[in-house]
Amino acid sequence: MKSRILQIDHMSQKMKVLCPAGSIATPPTGWVKAVRTALGMSMEQLGKRLGVTKQSIHDVEQREKEGSVTIRSLSEIANALDMKLVYGFIPKDGTLDALIDRKARELAEKIVLRTAQNMRLEAQENSAERIEKAIMERKAEIKRTMPRMLWD
Repeated sequence: MKSRILQIDHMSQKMKVLCPAGSIATPPTGWVKAVRTALGMSMEQLGKRLGVTKQSIHDVEQREKEGSVTIRSLSEIANALDMKLVYGFIPKDGTLDALIDRKARELAEKIVLRTAQNMRLEAQENSAERIEKAIMERKAEIKRTMPRMLWD
């Protein structure tokens, strides 16, 4: 359990550094073409640095624009441009903890509301406050144990 908390904390620290990059829009032409043209480098010149043809560079730029380029290709091109490819993930929720919190709440609601529905059918309905308290308690338990079903 402690190792999982440490892993989450470690990954969160790494992701925190990448968060500002999440607001940078990808150039419409793709990074390869945008950087290459900004440097005033032709496809032929970049191809020469990589040992490939001008057509191969065109194909890579097209695949990047379509979203089907490989990380290996981007890394090789970055190196040929005297740059470094930066690759990572940023949680849409802002942090890993916020992501886990949201998923735990969703699962807790599913579990508690299913039970609440059964109780309602048996005329043993709970108040909204009691249901919310049960959801919060279940969420805390889910976050503490981090069951695999959290990601189903």
